[in-house]
Amino acid sequence: MRKHSRRFQEILQKVDCSKLYKPIDAINILKDLSSVKFIETIEAHIALGLDPKYADQQLRSTVVLPKGTGKKLRIAVITKDEITVQSFNNEADIVYSENLIQEIKDGRLDFDKLIATPDVMPLVAKLGKVLGPRGLMPSPKAGTVTTNLYDAVNQFRLGKLEYRVDRSGIVHVPFGKLNFSSLDLMSNLSALYNSIDKNRPSGSKGKYCKSVYLSTTMGPSVLIDHLMIKNNVI
Repeated sequence: MRKHSRRFQEILQKVDCSKLYKPIDAINILKDLSSVKFIETIEAHIALGLDPKYADQQLRSTVVLPKGTGKKLRIAVITKDEITVQSFNNEADIVYSENLIQEIKDGRLDFDKLIATPDVMPLVAKLGKVLGPRGLMPSPKAGTVTTNLYDAVNQFRLGKLEYRVDRSGIVHVPFGKLNFSSLDLMSNLSALYNSIDKNRPSGSKGKYCKSVYLSTTMGPSVLIDHLMIKNNVI
């Protein structure tokens, strides 16, 4: 049986696990309960009526969070276009050039997002065993395989993120930091929920969204009334 710390047990006493909270109330509660010495991330855990083993029930897409993620990404770019490579020299947090492929083979993984142009994907595909388990493999669906590198980089900096359903039919997505205002977090949560709703797979039958829990890095999970998000009720 999993044991919780005294701090966590005290926090659990302040949350009604049987209650369906308003989304904004849940956000405020999680903000109030935070007692650690770092800024926690807040996540949404959305259980969907999907069975990902079927091709028409898989969900993978992207969303741009209007208030950003609160995290500065280190973005790697791979392209054969030397002009583009040279023009990225002023971008201090971007790793670039086709040479990065060999560096990744040698163990370099000091980046959070990898963006590639289509012409280098046959070479990048060989790194599947390294990049795949870490969620770094470029994909057209994720917007990380593109010829428009500038727009892709800027969108991820502004708050674009990828989400996908796991084997149990749940989407786990961080949507901000607890030092964001409650309304900003609500805006991000709404954008995420609406994106998942909009991208409902064709094979989805019956009830699509089963439940939505919000949680923080070191905090409890709180069940929310997700229909209030769908109906734009704060």
